[in-house]
Order: sequence, then structure tokens, then C-alpha cells
Amino acid sequence: MDFIVFIHGNVKYTITIDPTVWIFDERKIDLNTWEGEEKRQEKEWEAYKKSVSEQFDKELTKGVDAPASSQTNEVRSKKEQLIHGTFGIPFGSFIQNAVPNDSAVRAVIETSGGDEYEAALEDALRMVAGFSENGEPLKESGPIHLYYGDGSNKGNPVTHVTGIRIE
Repeated sequence: MDFIVFIHGNVKYTITIDPTVWIFDERKIDLNTWEGEEKRQEKEWEAYKKSVSEQFDKELTKGVDAPASSQTNEVRSKKEQLIHGTFGIPFGSFIQNAVPNDSAVRAVIETSGGDEYEAALEDALRMVAGFSENGEPLKESGPIHLYYGDGSNKGNPVTHVTGIRIE
């Protein structure tokens, strides 16, 4: 099975994607804890605000500290997550990079079995592409799984996805 996904059709640029490299992408999300794109974005924004305010308060009261030298455990923990994690990546930026033409209104999800699933273009921009399960690429049911942005098909994603045709 080729691990390549295409975005093509009513777009300015045809995009060819290799999902096996997404494991190194900082945008990846843990699909075991993911509850939908809106909740994820809210949580990220809240975590960012909390982190910035804590750092500001700390520097205001205590000054700036040298970085902690105990980063070994943090690196080991991240390595364990990569080895055993189930990950996805927000898919909208890939569709946007293909630059859908003004007349584009829908996305057709193409699968290796010949099945097709339609979604409004706005909905496709909020989809998440699953690319790994328990630390392994989706060899049997991949190259990617697609999850709706609201998380409604988290237990039953579109599998065997080989392309997105913009119409």
C-alpha cells in the first residue's frame, strides 16, 4: 500500500502528502484525548494564557531563572508518547495550501476501496487526519483516517483514505 494522500480537483495546486512524516510535526494531537477541534483549540488557548501569565508573574516576583537541567525525564516521556501514541493532525491547512478555487463547495473523500464520502468544504477544513495508532502507521486501514471536526465519528472514522477531491 502506498502511504500517499492526494488533494486534487477544483484547486490551484495539487498536493501530494506523505503522512508518515507527521510524527515529527508539532501540530500533531493525541487522538486518545481529543474531543473535537473547537474544544482542542479552546484548551490550547487557555493553556497558553495560563502559561504566559505564570511566567510573567514568576519573572516579576523572582526574576529569571536558568533553564532546569532535569530535561532528561521530559525527553524520555516524549519519546514514550511517540512510541505508543495514537496521533492525528488538523487537516484544514493542507486543503488551504492546495488553494481551493472560488467555485469549490465540497470535498469528496476517496478511499482505496473505491468508496466516496462527501462533505461541505467548510466541514472538510475542520477535519483531523489520524495517521498513527499505538505508535504504528495505519498500515492495514490507512494511509490516514479522517475524523469530523466535531468529533462525532471518533469511534468510526473514514478509513483507507487515499485522497480528497475538491469540487
